[in-house]
Amino acid sequence: MENTLHLTVITLIFILAGAVKGMIGLGLPTVAVGLLGLVMAPMEAASLLIVPSLVTNVWQLMAGSGLRPLAKRLWSMAVGICIGTCIGGALLLANSMKYATAALGIALILYALVGLSPLRFSVSARTERWLSPVIGAATGFVTAATGVFVIPAVPFLQALGLDKDDLVQAMGIMFTVSTLALAVGLVHGGMFHTVTIGMSLFALLPALLGMHLGQRLRARISVQAFKICFFLGLMGLGAYLALRFHG
Repeated sequence: MENTLHLTVITLIFILAGAVKGMIGLGLPTVAVGLLGLVMAPMEAASLLIVPSLVTNVWQLMAGSGLRPLAKRLWSMAVGICIGTCIGGALLLANSMKYATAALGIALILYALVGLSPLRFSVSARTERWLSPVIGAATGFVTAATGVFVIPAVPFLQALGLDKDDLVQAMGIMFTVSTLALAVGLVHGGMFHTVTIGMSLFALLPALLGMHLGQRLRARISVQAFKICFFLGLMGLGAYLALRFHG
């Protein structure tokens, strides 16, 4: 009975997370790790995310004609993500993992605040050259600590002035790199093994189902209104996770 309940919870969470990604093009790792963090450690949640995230992000990065120029433009950011993930993973394995839940909560709150803010930033080409690897390294470190890929990568990509299709494809590239780097770190830490690989494969189907449902709902619901509800919900979830650690 307990195993059945556990699988049901995982299934529902990945359907919801996939639906969010289908609606707005991102949010699968954020929602999945955030909600799974209520019932398991963030790194255990992140290990379940590897297969669904990798498949959906490869799908996303291939859906466009700008892959080659975007990869050429963003390669230093991708290298930074890998380095930051390795450094963050090594520090976390060397020390206690007890801060990961609080870090996840703070990351979700920051992401929600950025999403709700009316401010829009821009990054010049000159600044982009040196800032890209720094943002990548910071994103990798946050990914290693929380399993969430979005901070500060997504706000930075939004500030580059990419058109909508290139932005979605650029996020797909960075999310794929982050997923692979996280998977390597989890394997090295002994947290991505036969059992978790099987569970991660199990989570792929509900994630894809959720994406399909989200894409269908996109035409019926105001995306802007959905984004506001989404970010408010993330803020509440992040506050709960952060406060639960202190409790």
